[in-house]
Amino acid sequence: MPGTPLGTTVLALLNERDMHPYEMFQLLQQRRRDRLVKLRAGSLYHAVGRLEAAELIVAVATERDGNRPERTTYAITDAGRTELRARVGEALERSVREFPQFPLALSEAHNLHGEEVVQRLTARIALLEGELADLDTFRATMLELDKPRAYWIEVDYRRAVTRTEIEWLRATVDELTSGTLPWVVPETDTNNRAQAAAQHTRG
Repeated sequence: MPGTPLGTTVLALLNERDMHPYEMFQLLQQRRRDRLVKLRAGSLYHAVGRLEAAELIVAVATERDGNRPERTTYAITDAGRTELRARVGEALERSVREFPQFPLALSEAHNLHGEEVVQRLTARIALLEGELADLDTFRATMLELDKPRAYWIEVDYRRAVTRTEIEWLRATVDELTSGTLPWVVPETDTNNRAQAAAQHTRG
């Protein structure tokens, strides 16, 4: 079956221990994995169903707590462990073109006035600084709890990427503000001025 980020995450959780989907959902939120995969309860249950159909996981127990719906606990199979290792290994090795939105927005930023670009990038810097502070706090917590770094190494990666982006954005804003990076007039404004000039000439 084609691997999805959420499916891989489910396999990884079950490789730790048996658990039911609601426990998976809570644990992913606690570990901030919702910053790495699109996490919704419905999508998680769907991923579990697909993995079970592919015999990568198997139901091992069903329990009911009072009037709450039944909860099915799942375990990873040997085939699931093999699949997990294959997915993680391939993802570590390969560089996949992911088509993020921000580089596209940068490539089309010339359609905005320079002042608005500065404003928007400054707002992005503020958001990224908040994310970086959150990552720093999470990292400090992991260190305080003496959690092995191998379990949260992606936090260091995300911190490094976030810091680098903030530095680049600040430098670019400085260039735009100082005029070191001359900005172009949006083409729509140029066309409007050309039309206005033509009408004035005809008048």
